[in-house]
Formats: sequence, C-alpha cells, structure tokens
Amino acid sequence: MTWNVWWRFGADWRTRERLIAETVAEHEPDLLGLVESWAADGTDQPHRLAERHGMHAVWAPSGLPPEPEPPENPDQRDVGIGIGLVSRWPIRATEVHDLPNPQRGGVPPRALLATVDHPAGPLHVIVGCTEWEPEYAADHLAQCRALAALATDERLDGALPVLLVGDLNAAPGQIELIPLLDAMVDTWAAGGGDPEAVTLDSAVPYAPAEAVKQIDRRIDHILARPGRPGTSLRISRVFLAGDRPIEGVFPSDHYAVGADLELSPRSLQ
Repeated sequence: MTWNVWWRFGADWRTRERLIAETVAEHEPDLLGLVESWAADGTDQPHRLAERHGMHAVWAPSGLPPEPEPPENPDQRDVGIGIGLVSRWPIRATEVHDLPNPQRGGVPPRALLATVDHPAGPLHVIVGCTEWEPEYAADHLAQCRALAALATDERLDGALPVLLVGDLNAAPGQIELIPLLDAMVDTWAAGGGDPEAVTLDSAVPYAPAEAVKQIDRRIDHILARPGRPGTSLRISRVFLAGDRPIEGVFPSDHYAVGADLELSPRSLQ
C-alpha cells in the first residue's frame, strides 16, 4: 500500500492522523510506503504507525514538498517532511538517493530504497515522490528517469520483484510516467483496477485544485518489475483506501492505493 498522508497540513492534522492509523489497521498492509510524512521530537509518522501495529519502519527527509516558511501553525515548527516505509518484516538495509532538481534547486527530493527481509528472500522497495509544478517539468521528467534507473539496477535482481511506490505526480498517459512504465508494471492496470480511478480527487475539500496536471487523476502508484527475466508478476487485487470521509473528514488530500502481490516462490516461477 502507498499513501501521501499530507504531512501536518490543514486545520486538524491530529484527527487526520488518527483516521490514517484506523485506515491502516483496517487494511493491514504488509508494506506501506508513506509520502509527506512527518518527523519531530525524536520520532516520526512511519515509526508511530509501526509501533502501533508491531511492525518495522524507516524514514528519510525529502525536499518535496518544501517545508512552509514561515510555518502555517505552531505544530509545523521544526517538523521534517519526508518519505517512509512501514514493513511487517525487518528492514535489513536502506539507501537514500537524491533525485535531480536543477530547476527548482534547494533541498532535493529523495528516493528511499529499503531491503526487506521477506520470508522468500530479499525484497527491494523504493519509496519516492516527484515534482508536480508545471514550471519544473524538466525536473519531474528527470526524477522519473532516475527512479526508473534505480528500480532497474542489476544489484536489485533476485527471486522477488522490485517495487516502487509513492506519489509520482503523473498519471498514465502523461509524459513524465513513460520512463517508469517502460521499465515496470503498473499494478493497478495489471490487477484489473478501474481505469477511471483517481487518487487526487477534487471531491476532497482540501485537494489542491491548483495542481492542474494532477487533480482528478491517478497519480499515486505501486509499480513492480520481476526480479529476474522469465519470472512473472501476479497481482490478485488492487484497491483504494481512505477514499471516503470518516466522521466527515478525509484522512488525507490523497487516497491510498493498495495491491495484493503473490510473493511466494511458487507464484514467481
């Protein structure tokens, strides 16, 4: 599962965080990639979720979106924005990769590569978030190319698929996503997901209407590639989560995306 959880933006992030945790508990994902997650006071959102569910977590800072300056409210002061992974299995190794941003400049967006100790072997999971503003379109395309290069690195070959999850700020059919879809499988499409599904929905009151390239499109993705040539991917189900208000509140401005992949050795033959 992957979810852009909208940091501490908005009027009532504490309520949203509770609803995020409740939604995660309902779906019980084995892996959860988080985008726009927070870190403060010696802890972070992925670890908070992991502790609640007896799981493992890692977090890394990222330059997208930039932290508000000045903070919009006191709860944002000295709070980091980043990406993270929550895993049912131990996380054995991590790498953090800067993504290119010569147009925007400043702190670069980053990709988090985690190696998970899955029962069937090492499972490599990449969590990322890319540029969204049209004036930085060259950055956006370069970042997607960099993610594709990382996901296809031969170092990651093995018995299990390589996964890339996150908010890629592009929908199928948009040019920025082409390098990734040339290299990886869109699990939503492969799993029979609704082709009209959206993950940034204008029906959400705080969805950014100014994000004209992203609004009312499916921009959050779970992509996968076989770990070795000749092996197949089996996706048994795909779904959205957090796509209905709870107590009148949407948990985030984005919907979560989930996919059930069969990762047993037999299923990968």
